[in-house]
Amino acid sequence: MIVRPQPGLLAILFTLHGSILPQVALKILFVTVVACFVVAAEQHWPELLGLNAGVAPFTLVGLTLSIFLSFRNNACYERWWEARKQWGLLVVATRGLARTTLALLPGPEQEARRRRILSRLAGFAHSLHASLRSTNAHVAAVPWLPEDEVQALAAHPNPADGVLRYVAADLADALRAGAISDVLYGVFEEKLDALSQMQAACERIKGTPLPFAYTLLIYRTSWLYCALLPFGLATSLGWATPLLTALVAYTFFGLDALGDELEEPFGLDANDLPLNALLQMVDSIVLDALGEPAPPLIKPERYVLR
Repeated sequence: MIVRPQPGLLAILFTLHGSILPQVALKILFVTVVACFVVAAEQHWPELLGLNAGVAPFTLVGLTLSIFLSFRNNACYERWWEARKQWGLLVVATRGLARTTLALLPGPEQEARRRRILSRLAGFAHSLHASLRSTNAHVAAVPWLPEDEVQALAAHPNPADGVLRYVAADLADALRAGAISDVLYGVFEEKLDALSQMQAACERIKGTPLPFAYTLLIYRTSWLYCALLPFGLATSLGWATPLLTALVAYTFFGLDALGDELEEPFGLDANDLPLNALLQMVDSIVLDALGEPAPPLIKPERYVLR
């Protein structure tokens, strides 16, 4: 995610780092070259091309394309924002469960259970983080789990959910042993259910992309519009046509590329969510509850927070 102060005029005009321009530069260059050829052909062989379509058809198509791009980018941003809200809920739920564990499992006789539950919270977050980033979710949870649970987790189809099961089983043992009451168990179960709901929401976002046909329609239309636009502008604008075509291509291709980044909020693109920083926040909560020092929070590198 891009984290930087509000840019001034010069920064707005010339900043490339964090901009979508590097991703669409080749597309813009292509349509600009096409525009140059069209203008040259119109000026040297006007009877060959017969460029008399005007800008009216392109105005109608451009308006429709703008509406479609707006709808798609709104849908992509909604996915990005919902993913950010779910990870915010994870931080809140972790703080609440850590606080509840310290308050409702007091005394030295509950020390081992308390530490196991707190460590599993970090294991759950690491496993979910790895799953969303398409890395090994089993390995990510290993440093936070007891050895016997690590071996059992390797066979679990959903490691993050498996970690929550271990927490619930530990609390059930405490209930049967009389260490906590059924009311207190219900309090813990409510907080575990909140973590499970957050996990399901993130998995839904990752596993349900926008309809491919919708994305393909916008992509094709953007290309056709930008490639054909010079034929409608060359007669009236002359050599200003490549400049205007490049500006339109930057807008349409840039919005399309930005939508692609926001559609997958758990990736590693510059505008994706800073999952590493959010995960470290969860670690800090757990380590603080365990009475251990927490590492310093991740800082942005060249204005990008991962």
